[in-house]
Amino acid sequence: MTETREIERIVAMALDEDAPWGDLTGETLIPETATATADLVAREPGVFSGARVVEATFRLVDPRIEVELRIADGGRFAAGDVIARVAGPARGILRAERVALNLVQRMSGVATLTARYVQAVAGTRARIVDTRKTTPGLRSLERQAVRDGGGRNHRRSLSDAIMAKDNHLAVLTAGGADLAESLRAARERMPHTAHLEVEVDRVEQIPAVLAGGADTVMLDNFELDALREGVALIGGRAIVEASGGVNLDTVAGIAATGVDVISVGALTHSARALDLGLDVVIEAGSA
Repeated sequence: MTETREIERIVAMALDEDAPWGDLTGETLIPETATATADLVAREPGVFSGARVVEATFRLVDPRIEVELRIADGGRFAAGDVIARVAGPARGILRAERVALNLVQRMSGVATLTARYVQAVAGTRARIVDTRKTTPGLRSLERQAVRDGGGRNHRRSLSDAIMAKDNHLAVLTAGGADLAESLRAARERMPHTAHLEVEVDRVEQIPAVLAGGADTVMLDNFELDALREGVALIGGRAIVEASGGVNLDTVAGIAATGVDVISVGALTHSARALDLGLDVVIEAGSA
C-alpha cells in the first residue's frame, strides 16, 4: 500500500497547484460557518482505488471534514453507488473536491482497466504487470491502482533492477562487445540482491542472454508462434516476460503461450479516468 507520507506529498502538491492563494470563489461566496454533506457517487461501474487519497485530500484542506468510506480499495461498484460520504465545513469540501476527484478518477480508471486484463488471462499462469509508462509524479498512486485492479508491479524505477533493453544492447554490440560476456560482467558488478532482466526482439538472441545469466528474459513484440518457441527454448531457466502489442484483444492469446509475465504499458498510459462525481446531499426539510 502506498505510504501515507507519499500520498500527502502528492496531494499537497495538487492542492497547492489548484488553489495557490486560496479558493477565491468559496471564500467570497460561501459563509465561513456553512456546513455541507456530499457523496462521492459512481456515474459508471468500475473498480475503486484511492481510499486514502480521498481521506488525505479532505483532511489536508480542513481536518474537521469527516470522510466515511463505503467501498474499499479493490472493491467493485455499480453506476449510482455511493463510494464515500464527506461532511463538514462547506468551504473545505468545495476546495478539496476537484483534487480528490482528479486523483481518484485516475486511480479507479487504472484499477478498472487492470481488472479487465487480469480477467482476460484468468486460468493461465501469466500475471499482468505495469511498466514505467506512468504519469510523471503519480507513479506511486498508479502502481497502487494496478494492484487494486488485481495486477502486479514491475520495477518501480531505474534504481530497482538491471533491465537491459534494445538500446542498451545496441550500444554494447556497436562497440563489438560479446553479449553473454557483457551480461556476466554486469552480474559480477551488481548487488547480490538485484535482478537482471534482458529484452530480446528475436529468438536467436535468447541463448546468449541465458548464457549471460539473465533472471528474466523479455520477449518484445514476438508473434504467438515465436513466443511459444521462446518459452520452450528458455525451458524454465529464467522468467519469461512478454511485452509489445498487448491489448485486450491479444492478451489472452499471449497468455496461452505459457509466458510467466505480461507487461502492459496501457494500464497506466492509456487508462481512461472513470466518471465519478461529488454531489451535495440535500437533507429533507433543509430548504
